[in-house]
Amino acid sequence: MAPLHPATPYIGIDEAGRGCLAGPVVAAAVILPPHADAATLAALLPDLSGLTDSKKLTAAKREALAPRIRQHAVAWGLGVVWPRDIERINILQATFHAMWRAVRFLRPGHAARDGANVSGWAPAPLTDLHGLPSVSGKFGLSDVPLIIDGDKTIPAAVFAGQPPRPVRSDQAAPATPFPAPVQRAVVGGDALVPAVSAASILAKTFRDQFMTALDRRFPHYGLAVHKGYGTAEHMAAIAEHGPCPQHRVTFRGVRPEPPQTQGSLL
Repeated sequence: MAPLHPATPYIGIDEAGRGCLAGPVVAAAVILPPHADAATLAALLPDLSGLTDSKKLTAAKREALAPRIRQHAVAWGLGVVWPRDIERINILQATFHAMWRAVRFLRPGHAARDGANVSGWAPAPLTDLHGLPSVSGKFGLSDVPLIIDGDKTIPAAVFAGQPPRPVRSDQAAPATPFPAPVQRAVVGGDALVPAVSAASILAKTFRDQFMTALDRRFPHYGLAVHKGYGTAEHMAAIAEHGPCPQHRVTFRGVRPEPPQTQGSLL
């Protein structure tokens, strides 16, 4: 991919848990201080050296990097979509909604809040997400492109305020439609683009911690070990105990399979 201009902020986005049988899908969005590549970022902020795809890091390394990302990020956010909504709208659409929620819930990193951000750039008009104009001389979030890991960008319907579940008559109307920002999907972006790597780490560590906590509530499934993925042990536990409320019952391996009948050749 062509390098990003060092003076251009962007929002890196990635998800965790899309292929699991249990638990939510979680996305993270991260704005890092502007940089040209991982090397210049590491020179600027040595605490962030070693950013890459979270799956290539040990759990200990991810846990060490996550608070450093939250410290040094210009802004970061998390978005979560739960199993019932995953079942209702399918996992791909749920992932898009989690990504957009992560962007909508961006908050300044600790250094930015303390006025110590080394870049001097901060998304001061965070309320720009709700249609307010940018602060003069500053970027607004509507000006910041989204760089998304994978081969798909977020559909316009998600930005238009389409909720992940049908709105009842007693519920508030969907949020004011937001103009679709510039987006770019990058296959392998979690290893190539530092802010996407950072998002990958934040999404993975948050979700892993949640699944470990969930294991204490539903101890029969080994969620703290496999984090909800379809391991042989997990499948056997589902077969023995049935699904728990955090399982995605429309997923193969969780939903009851129809009995197989053998036809006669006679």
